[in-house]
Amino acid sequence: MSTSTDLPYRPNVGIALFNREGKLFLAQRADLPGHIWQCPQGGIDEGENLEQAAWREMMEEIGTNKAVLLAMRPGWVSYDLPPHLLGRSLGGRYRGQKQRWLVFGFTGKDSDFNLGLQTPPEFNDWRWVGVREALDGHYDLGIKRKLYETLLPELKELFDKAPQGWWLQTPAKPR
Repeated sequence: MSTSTDLPYRPNVGIALFNREGKLFLAQRADLPGHIWQCPQGGIDEGENLEQAAWREMMEEIGTNKAVLLAMRPGWVSYDLPPHLLGRSLGGRYRGQKQRWLVFGFTGKDSDFNLGLQTPPEFNDWRWVGVREALDGHYDLGIKRKLYETLLPELKELFDKAPQGWWLQTPAKPR
């Protein structure tokens, strides 16, 4: 009988997308019961590097990649699925996900977001929120709450170190 520790972590990229005011893009999951909120994220496909995966996931999940890459958080972070989701979530092949996080600055307009590109859509609502607001209980972060409690302040700090005028940069195209 296999246990969760026999299963690997799924390689994943997380996207911390901030607007010019330093607010974080947070989206509500359409495919989970309740009102679970998270940042865009997704699996890294065979042959993709981290940047390619982030640009692709951004376009697939939120319908725009009008952004500039500002920073990449060093190192991987991981989270385990709770026991009731093992064998059911992530195709039943993984114990959880290991993630690398990229910090982006949004250069578009709010009307650029389109959550309906995927069928079915992953998200059904979104908001710009302060990191403290995201963590203070206003939003149900589901099984990722503990991860986000550590991660989001670090990602905001990386965003805060971005050069002034980053929004004037020509967005890099996915490589």
